[in-house]
Amino acid sequence: MAIYPELAGKVAIISGAGGNLGITVSQVFHAAGIRLGLVDLREDTLRQRLREANLNPDEALLGALDLTQKRAAIDEFVGRVVAHYGKVDILVNVAGGFRAGGPVHEMDEEIWDFMMNINAKTAFLLSAAVARSMVARQGGGRIVNIGARAALNGVPTLSAYSASKSAVLRLTESMAGELMPYGITVNAVMPSVIDTPQNRAGDPSADHSKWVTPQSIAEVILFLVSDSARDISGAAIPVYGRA
Repeated sequence: MAIYPELAGKVAIISGAGGNLGITVSQVFHAAGIRLGLVDLREDTLRQRLREANLNPDEALLGALDLTQKRAAIDEFVGRVVAHYGKVDILVNVAGGFRAGGPVHEMDEEIWDFMMNINAKTAFLLSAAVARSMVARQGGGRIVNIGARAALNGVPTLSAYSASKSAVLRLTESMAGELMPYGITVNAVMPSVIDTPQNRAGDPSADHSKWVTPQSIAEVILFLVSDSARDISGAAIPVYGRA
């Protein structure tokens, strides 16, 4: 893994920190000396996941938030991170989810709303709160969103997921232009199928060696928040493995 000494002492907020990708990003960032503000739905579950990953929960600032609906609580958490660490340098929007939904003409409205909320609205609300802090501090910053390969084109039976991840890309591009004058970069990584226990269980006959690992994605994210990526903004970086 590449070493970026300039990241030591930076402060990052990571959403979805208790999931497979979120916990790996937390590990990689911690190893780089980045101080962490971690968000997930339940603090007790997040603490347990951190302990399982050999991370001390008491060394991070934790927040239990539903990122789909409580803007005031999100703003409060970002303010708490700033009060605790003095700043926020980095945001990684990992929070998200997947449901297939079936063909559009058969899909329940709840599936559409769920995908838009968990993938697009979470990124919108948390990015807005963190960007306000970064702009006010005038110290630059890095925002990384998690897109998906399916965001690039419509896929039969995956319309809600595809549209929600496409929205994440449009959000990324728009914010990249808006925040450029403030020295804040905004990029997205685009995984194909991520090699997780849940995905293996859902597709046991697939060639899992072709899937992309959480570690690989986390290392791309680490690069994007480093000074080496200072001139990259508005990009959608494919991280497909051999899928």
